[in-house]
Amino acid sequence: MHVGYARVSTLDQKLALQKDALAKAGCKKLFTDIASGATDARKGLIEAISYVREGDVLVVWRLDRLGRSLRHLIDTVNDLSKRGVAFKSLQEQIDTTTSGGKLIFHVFDALAEFERDLISERTQAGLHAARARGRKGGRPSKVTTKKLSMAQKLLSDEKNSIDDVCHTLRISRATLYRHLRKASD
Repeated sequence: MHVGYARVSTLDQKLALQKDALAKAGCKKLFTDIASGATDARKGLIEAISYVREGDVLVVWRLDRLGRSLRHLIDTVNDLSKRGVAFKSLQEQIDTTTSGGKLIFHVFDALAEFERDLISERTQAGLHAARARGRKGGRPSKVTTKKLSMAQKLLSDEKNSIDDVCHTLRISRATLYRHLRKASD
């Protein structure tokens, strides 16, 4: 059985075009969403994926109606495939019931993996270059040497409590104690 899934992003968009195309493609059951593609929890998509059984075909009007990213699209189609459910996109003419459609998805999968590897390599190269220039990653310390010397001066006066010093310097007790301990080592 062909099961259709249609989605529009906003209330002012209409589902009619997608519904008509899915009905013309032979979809007996139709699930819809009015939600952004970036949204994880799309009730209609969850229901459609739960509804399809082995031997069914999940049909969408366009690829971007199903996946919020290439990786999400590939993962969704692979999960369906493991359950014996095929996938079809009408506009791109991709049909995983055919060998050509399966090939296209294997190419998509390889491209997504390549993209992930490139991003990782660029990130590592950037971090390495920053370290070579003497930059450390992470959040800057809240306690500068000036703040630390001020804290030590304030604490030398018995009238100032730890809480008062922390409040004045806008740091927590743990941060103050950690930096005082580092300074004494």
